[in-house]
Amino acid sequence: MDAKSDSPKVVPAQFLYPFILVTTLFALWGFANDVTNPLVRAFKEIFLISNAQSSLVQWAFYGGYATMAIPAALVIRKLSFKWGILIGLGLYAAGALLTIPASTMMAFNIFLVGFYVLTFGLAFLETSANPYILSMGPAETATRRLNLAQAFNPIGSLTGMLVASMFILPNLKVAEFRQQQLEAHPEYANMLPSVVDGLINESLEAFAAAHPEEHLAMQAHDLAVVRIPYVIIALVVIAVLILFAVSRMPDTGREEEKIELGPLMRHLFNNFHYVGGVVAQTFYVGAQIMCWTFIIHYGMTLVGLTAAQAQNYNIVAMCLFLTSRFICTFILRYLNPGILLGALAIGGLLLTLGAIFVQAWRGFGA
Repeated sequence: MDAKSDSPKVVPAQFLYPFILVTTLFALWGFANDVTNPLVRAFKEIFLISNAQSSLVQWAFYGGYATMAIPAALVIRKLSFKWGILIGLGLYAAGALLTIPASTMMAFNIFLVGFYVLTFGLAFLETSANPYILSMGPAETATRRLNLAQAFNPIGSLTGMLVASMFILPNLKVAEFRQQQLEAHPEYANMLPSVVDGLINESLEAFAAAHPEEHLAMQAHDLAVVRIPYVIIALVVIAVLILFAVSRMPDTGREEEKIELGPLMRHLFNNFHYVGGVVAQTFYVGAQIMCWTFIIHYGMTLVGLTAAQAQNYNIVAMCLFLTSRFICTFILRYLNPGILLGALAIGGLLLTLGAIFVQAWRGFGA
């Protein structure tokens, strides 16, 4: 018999439908991540707050992960992966719908609460989906199966970036205000982008002080623009929740063994691969969040781009990210995962140093 026919399948036929259904979740949380990142800069201008205050968006967003990941794992262990997914989708939709009162009341804090609740849902989804995918087939192909599913995460991320670039950032009244300032002050063309950015921010603050009613109308318009994609994705998530609720899902990967927290923690922290993986993942996630978030600030203050233009370069980076996911999934058939990870880590380190120490376009590219 042909050796290829003997090799275990990445996704066995009996798991194909549930695999496809669970894989859609990877795209859903990718969308949420990357439609939210550009709002850090947008909220800074809409609410006239500092960079530190606007970055609370990311504190709330990823704080939800930090708060709920372990409780989610315990709930899933008690119930099932399917219940974890249903709870996650419900929280995702609830958090997204909180943008309605947040935008109508023009309350930054309610947006933060909404993002916090939304990522409670994402914590449930990620904690459920990753091990669920691993359990849908032979252990020998588990890594490839997970990488295949994760390759669809950037599709959702790319969709979120496109929505931000095409439908949110260019339609904000604050973006029109910035453009009007550039047209009214031709001398800005000969100044450093960082200086121009500061002058426009001062003009926006002066406008808000001199014309409070017009500024409130501008805020109301911009927050309504921000709200629309979250309401739409909430409806999509509710539809997916219903689909999961009526679908028969395999009861795989269940663990019945009682957890003894003390021995478990000692075992984990004595495992170098586990500890090293957690540390590496912490730095990786931090780097990814900062790249997707502050590339817009970098492009506007050091290169002179508009928010929408800077977001377009984010999309280019995401396309590279998406392509590389599929390429690396293929390479893993022939190369040890640790060697591939090490090579990519070194490349990432060199590019990070370039972003820090090289200015203008070259640093932006890095």
